Amino acid sequence: MKIACVGGGPAGLYFSILAKLSNPQHDVTIHERNPPGVTYGWGVVFWDDLLRDLYRNDPVSARQIDAEAARWDTQEVHLRGQTATRIGAYGFSLGRDRLLDILTRRAKGLGVGIRYQCDVQDLSALADADLIVACDGVNSRLRQQHDSHFQPRVEEGKNKYIWLGTNKVFDAFTFAFAETSAGWLWFHAYRFNTETSTCIVECQQATWDALGFGLMGPDETLRKLEDIFKRQLVGHSLFNQLRGLGKAPWLHFKRITNERWYHDKVVIMGDAAHTTHFSIGSGTKLAMQDAIALARQLREHAHLPTALQAYDEERRAALVAIQLAARSSSEWFENVPTYIDQEATPFAHALLNRRGSSVWSYLLLLASQRPSLRGVLRGLHASRRWVRSQQRESKNGQARVT
Repeated sequence: MKIACVGGGPAGLYFSILAKLSNPQHDVTIHERNPPGVTYGWGVVFWDDLLRDLYRNDPVSARQIDAEAARWDTQEVHLRGQTATRIGAYGFSLGRDRLLDILTRRAKGLGVGIRYQCDVQDLSALADADLIVACDGVNSRLRQQHDSHFQPRVEEGKNKYIWLGTNKVFDAFTFAFAETSAGWLWFHAYRFNTETSTCIVECQQATWDALGFGLMGPDETLRKLEDIFKRQLVGHSLFNQLRGLGKAPWLHFKRITNERWYHDKVVIMGDAAHTTHFSIGSGTKLAMQDAIALARQLREHAHLPTALQAYDEERRAALVAIQLAARSSSEWFENVPTYIDQEATPFAHALLNRRGSSVWSYLLLLASQRPSLRGVLRGLHASRRWVRSQQRESKNGQARVT
C-alpha cells in the first residue's frame, strides 16, 4: 500500500512506524511543511496508559521515550502565598522536539520517507496514494477541503492563553495563581528536562484586555508576566519561540470535533480530528492512540473502506468521555473567580478534582498536607510505579524488535 501522511507530528510519525512494522512492504511517506528540527511548543505530558500502549506496539521507541521522560509524583497549587500539595498524581513529560526526534529516527530506520518543507495544500498532489492520513493540525487544510464530509465543529474558548517556556524547573506539576488590579492570571507548569519547564499562562478575556496585552510585543509581554509571577518564578525567566519577532501568540483554545473521520481514501487523526483542552494534558496521548487504532484496523481489515469505518467508530466512541471531561475542565478555568475566594487547600481540592471528586480524594489531599505523611505516600506511589514499570517490561520483553 502506498501511504501518504500529511504532517510530521507525533500522530503521523507514530502511525508511519506502526504501518511499516505491520508490513515492511508498505510505501510510507511523511510530508512535513517545516524544515527538519523545527517544531513549536515546549514539553508534552502523558500518563501511564500511553506508555503501556507504546510498549505494546513498539518497544524500541517506547524504551527511549520512557528513559528520557521527566517524571513527577506531586501536584502543587499556589494561592496567596500558600501552597497545597497532593502526592500521588504522577505523570511523565518530554520535550516535544525530543519526542519528534526519537520518532523520526525510528521511522527513518524502518524505511519511512520524510519530505521536509513540503506544504501539501491540495489532495491532487497525492493522487497516486492509496491512503492519505491528514494529521496536519488544528487548522488542517485537508480537512477543510472536505468540510461537507467530515462536518467539523469548532468552538472557541473564552479565556486567553499563551504557551511559554521557563528556566524555572518545576519538580511538581504546578498551578500558580496571581492577582492583579485587573483580575487573576494563572499558569500550568511542569518540567520536561533538567533545565526547562513548560509554562502555560491563562486569564479571562477582560483581564487580558485591561492589562493591555493586545498592544504589547513578545518581549514586553514576557517582562510583564515575569513581574506578575515574580513570587512563583523566583527570579527565573519566561521565553517564547518568536525571538522578538511578531506579536506575542496569545490564543483562544479551539475545541474541535468531527462527525466523520474519513472520506474516500482520506482519514484524519490527532488535532485535525479532535482537540481536548490543555488543562487535562491529553493531546499527544490521544494523537498517538489514534495512530495505534488506525494501524491496527488496517492490519485486521484488508478492505480499506472497512478499516477506515472501523477506525472512525472506535476512536469517536473512545473520545466521548474524555472530551466531556476536557470541556468540564476548561469551563472550570473559565470561571476561576467563582472558586478562588477560598483558602489554598479547599481551592486546590476544587481545582484538582474539577472533573469529579470523592471523599477519598479529599482525604488524600488532606493527608498530603502533613509532612510526616508525605514520605509514606510518596513511597507507596513509587512502589506502584515500579510494579507497573516491571509489568510493562515483562509483557513486552519478548516482543519482536525490528
